[in-house]
Amino acid sequence: MIREELVFVGVPDIAGRLRGKAFPRADLEARLQRGVGWTPTNVQITCFDLIAESPFGPLGDLVMIPDPQAESRVDFQDGGPADHILLGDLRELDGRPWLACTRQLLRDALERLKRVSGLDALMSFEHEFHLKGAERPHGDAYSLGGFRAQADFCETLIAALRTGGLDPDTVMKEYGADQYEVTIDPKLGLRAADEAAILREIVRGTAERYGDAASFTPLRNPAGVGNGVHIHISFRDEEGQPATYDPDAEHGMAVFTGAFIAGVLKYLDAIVAITAPSVVSYTRLTPHRWSAAFNNLGFQDREASVRLCPISAQEPDAIAKQFNFEYRAADGAATPHLALAAIIHAGVQGIEEGLPAPKATHYDLSALTPQELAAQGYIRLPQSLPEALDRFAGNATVTGWFPEGFAQLYCQHKRGELAFLRGKSMEAVCADYEASY
Repeated sequence: MIREELVFVGVPDIAGRLRGKAFPRADLEARLQRGVGWTPTNVQITCFDLIAESPFGPLGDLVMIPDPQAESRVDFQDGGPADHILLGDLRELDGRPWLACTRQLLRDALERLKRVSGLDALMSFEHEFHLKGAERPHGDAYSLGGFRAQADFCETLIAALRTGGLDPDTVMKEYGADQYEVTIDPKLGLRAADEAAILREIVRGTAERYGDAASFTPLRNPAGVGNGVHIHISFRDEEGQPATYDPDAEHGMAVFTGAFIAGVLKYLDAIVAITAPSVVSYTRLTPHRWSAAFNNLGFQDREASVRLCPISAQEPDAIAKQFNFEYRAADGAATPHLALAAIIHAGVQGIEEGLPAPKATHYDLSALTPQELAAQGYIRLPQSLPEALDRFAGNATVTGWFPEGFAQLYCQHKRGELAFLRGKSMEAVCADYEASY
């Protein structure tokens, strides 16, 4: 059968999906210059493919410019078409970045970090997902049997990631039913988010080659185990050397590290609307689910919102290189670029405010009353998406990090998502998100 290879150029959108257009591979050089046309109101397409209230209506035009630094091509060598993907930037017709281009929003945050601290961020994502067609018995959590059941899929996935230009680290059978986790090596700046977006598509494409479907939904069913996205962050100085660790500081946090984490915790209740942006995210973000429920720092604590990660090295230089912290209040409904933009801005805000390094908790915060929490400087994170959106929209500092009009656009988008789900049971809501992500 005759066939001509197509290239898909897409933007990671507010809904956490990659949306775009395809064109002949022969036109790639030309498209790198002139891009493809795009419509402003497309930003309001929710994860359920309904258009939320849009200030643009049918008006306006944008251009999506492919970025050759964000390209992935995977030929599965099964006779089917290759998955050839480029991420792109949304621009006005005169070349200016568009207000809701998520890649540009992350660039802005990273430039602010560099300007304020002189640091670059080295980041990686732990992605959890489940295979929808798999039906394994109980007892397979973390087991060889659970891994062996999908060994063909896992080996193809690792090969696809490497072929697609990523550096795979680990793949494992996770705790939940039919749940797996895949990680890749950390990367600097924008590339970390680009690879997270590409990884999700490679996982989905690999599952499809096996007649299955992968879902990154935050929660498959109300009583089940959720899929999280844990984001690891460390810093490099202008010479490219590790700059996160100070052996003489409490918990090893260098001055900028402590202030950065303090900023994330201070503004966490407002940015969680971006990093955990689905209705089911807030069923997962509850105490005793190994997720995050309070704005606390933990040391080797997997229920803290930010966790200082363990170090296996012994030598000072190796410790400094390994030292990192993990943001845990995120999931697969979040756009990687937008989530990182919010986290980076919050951290830089903490640096600018000169916040002191937070103390790490070593006890169950859910056992404290609201008054006891407040006395220690902690708060319960929002317990629903509407509450999270209200805290985001009501925090002028947080909304001020983004271009004028973005916060309103984001909230309208998410309220359109909420309208689609209104009146449904939680089981039906979980099913809708499982199908979408």
